[in-house]
Amino acid sequence: MDNEAVLKRQSYFRLLTYTKPYKRKLAIGILAGFVSAGSLFGSLFWIKPFFQSLESGGSATAVVQNAVPQDTGADIQGASPKPAVESVPAAGKKDTNLLQMVQISQKTIDYLHLDVQLVKNGMMTWQCLLIASSIFVLLWFLRSAAIYVNKLYTRWVGTKVVADLRDKAFEKLVGQSMKFYGKTDVGQLISRCTNDTGAIESSVSLTIEDATRCPIELLSCVGFVIYVSLQNESLILPLILLIGLPASVLPIIIIGKRIRKIYRKSFSRIADVVTRMHEVFTGILIVKSYNMEQKEIAVFKNVNKTYFRTVIKALRAELMIAPLVEFVSVVSVIIFLLYCCYISMPISDIAQLIVPIIFAYQPVKNIIKINTYIQRSMAAADRYFDLIDTHTEVTERPDALELCEFRNEIRFNNVNFSYEDKRILDSMNLTIPRGSVVAVVGETGSGKTTIANLIARFYDVDSGSVTIDGNDVRDIKISSLRDHIGIVSQTTILFNDTIANNISYGYDNATKEQIVEAAKQANAYSFIMDGRHSEGFDTVVGEKGSKLSGGEKQRISIARAILKNPPILILDEATSALDTVTERLVQEALNNLMENRTVFAIAHRLSTIKHANLIIVLSQGKIVEQGTHDELMAKGGQYMKLHDMQFGMKRETEEA
Repeated sequence: MDNEAVLKRQSYFRLLTYTKPYKRKLAIGILAGFVSAGSLFGSLFWIKPFFQSLESGGSATAVVQNAVPQDTGADIQGASPKPAVESVPAAGKKDTNLLQMVQISQKTIDYLHLDVQLVKNGMMTWQCLLIASSIFVLLWFLRSAAIYVNKLYTRWVGTKVVADLRDKAFEKLVGQSMKFYGKTDVGQLISRCTNDTGAIESSVSLTIEDATRCPIELLSCVGFVIYVSLQNESLILPLILLIGLPASVLPIIIIGKRIRKIYRKSFSRIADVVTRMHEVFTGILIVKSYNMEQKEIAVFKNVNKTYFRTVIKALRAELMIAPLVEFVSVVSVIIFLLYCCYISMPISDIAQLIVPIIFAYQPVKNIIKINTYIQRSMAAADRYFDLIDTHTEVTERPDALELCEFRNEIRFNNVNFSYEDKRILDSMNLTIPRGSVVAVVGETGSGKTTIANLIARFYDVDSGSVTIDGNDVRDIKISSLRDHIGIVSQTTILFNDTIANNISYGYDNATKEQIVEAAKQANAYSFIMDGRHSEGFDTVVGEKGSKLSGGEKQRISIARAILKNPPILILDEATSALDTVTERLVQEALNNLMENRTVFAIAHRLSTIKHANLIIVLSQGKIVEQGTHDELMAKGGQYMKLHDMQFGMKRETEEA
């Protein structure tokens, strides 16, 4: 429990630090909350005079008679208040508020130079009551305007804070290493950035709004009740408040702790829902191919039902608070009313005490919601800050070097690399001279892609080093290193944007002429402009390039690499899943791309690497063979076995 309390405080105060850039707007919102509470406090003083003006009897008349001269036919426009109002022998203490209302009305008409009669036949005129009512309305207008300003500025701050949180989460996730993405579910990450921050947004926006106004309004109401009780020398209501308020707060404290635990679990459950949706929609082709729609629907319903049950569990606890508080409040009010009947308290005195309590109900209700919002947002904030505090990113040294030019070679020096305790590369030594084509072949899981990832420093080695021109890649600025590297993978990644923007991705200053030239070299210009895509280069390719064929997507990817014009090129065989005609077009584009570059090729089709300067064969993270195609075939080793398996013939047949 202590650890949970510490975590709660940390999450809460960390959220507050995000409001610092907007402290001026927040200050305006808080100030408006004070104005709202102040105008409410001032308005409460008019309650008793209004009720007294409706009561029959001599007390009201006496107050009015002592408030102004009893010259009913006289013009009182120029009359000034007489000192006689300071002493009201007939009115007594309990009529002071009514006297003040008449006095304020008198000062108002004097200031405005109006010809208004306040008193007639010893009673307040409707003009007097109208002036007093106008003052009350003015105070209430001030309160309404202050509430508007309070809500506007505090909600703005709350919404902006959460927008900043979402930006921070996305920035943090983009900076994480490939190892992080290899072991983290994408659906979970999406849920953290959407559902968790969404819960924080709805909670923080409303929490800041209510927390900066409602406690002040509640204090105004309670303070007024205590003030009036002291004036009337009656402490029964403050005593009831002293007992009732803690009794009302107790359920909030007890149930609030339970709410946070349940909501934290519910956020985990909704992440499971998002994950399931992401997996099914991403693999919808396989789902339909194997007639698994109904099975996936059943699985999703089960996951969604689990989430539903968790939410209902939290809802039960959340909805229990308000009725408990209302019950305690009603009991307190009934006790107070019974006491008023017992002592025969006048209606005006009861109204003066009961109306502030009624006004206090809404702030109390909002404070209850604040606690629920805080528990919900803290549950989301705990998960959010768990993500923010994850550090797997590849770090750059403060004095990192700028890689200005690739001159000589890429070298692996006794490199060891493991992934989740599984050894991937074991004492790897490899040299890739500038301008050469080096290909790697081997069984799945032998470490082919890992070599490429280490060159681009998507991962860091466990031991040994990867160097470019003698400089460890860990000593080179990451941006300058990757500026020298182009990647064309088997799985083409396109964004839901135009063809032109996909080609120029990462090269914002590319001209239309450069984009067109890159498309031509990649054998992509013809299909872009032959009418198959009506918008030409402005055609939006759809999610993951869904509007393009496999060969078209590959050629767009190659055009992107051509435009980047990197000296080092990493190829993850891009032709293995294409038909013969398309493969030829893509291979021609690759040949254009490989010209005058240093190429590291991950080979799936051995026919594409026959002319490589060096071919290495990997097995269980080690180089077991290396040489040219002819040299390796002559050895009759593992490369020849791979070759014969792929082409379905014996070495003797090939030689014949």
